[in-house]
Amino acid sequence: MYDHLMADAPYDQWMRFVMQAWRAAGTNPKRVAELGCGTGAFTRFLLEADVDVWGVDLSADMLAVAREKIAVSHPRARVHFIQQDIRQLHLDETMDSVVSFCDTLNYITDEGGIPRVFSRVYEALKTGGTFLFDVHTPYKICDVFGDETFHCVDDEVSYIWESSFDEKKQAVHHELTLFVQQADGLYRRFQETHIQQSYKIGLLARWLKEAGFEIVSITADFTSSPVEEESERAFFVARKTGQLAQG
Repeated sequence: MYDHLMADAPYDQWMRFVMQAWRAAGTNPKRVAELGCGTGAFTRFLLEADVDVWGVDLSADMLAVAREKIAVSHPRARVHFIQQDIRQLHLDETMDSVVSFCDTLNYITDEGGIPRVFSRVYEALKTGGTFLFDVHTPYKICDVFGDETFHCVDDEVSYIWESSFDEKKQAVHHELTLFVQQADGLYRRFQETHIQQSYKIGLLARWLKEAGFEIVSITADFTSSPVEEESERAFFVARKTGQLAQG
């Protein structure tokens, strides 16, 4: 279901952002960790850059799909899939770069969760290594998702997607009802709940600096422009300096 619903996701634009960031940083990574790799859709783009990939995800089911897909598309790939909570990230080698896209970090909703992720990523990187990620902006969480209902109807998968914004927690709850066609032509109903947390851009920047990162750039919506009030997605490029921030 996930791959079907994400068929139009801009994986090529994420990869373009990655390549531009690596070139701007003057780096040529060989070992890359992908946090929230899911079913391996973006992993395949990374493998085209001739890198070794450590794909990390919390879902054993999604990792199983990723392994099957990569075995077919890149049978000789140097890829390691690991089931981990990225708040406790631990890799067996030091990375040249860590990437995390498709608003993975918005799914970290507990207090202190994001600083723990940043700290673990810092430890996983070599000095000079880069950390690239994106998040939904507060505007996207509150005003675009907000208290809205979305729907999609097609032959294979249809859904009703109801969002509600929690003002106190600054988070959005997504209640999804999915109807998936079975082999006999009938539809089976599934229900899922997703929660995404809103994070102010300045707060994320502060946590990065406290973890020891130098912020290279913060841009909006697959462009080189700064994040504005109605930007929907913020992109971060940070570099491990080797020295923790003071004060």
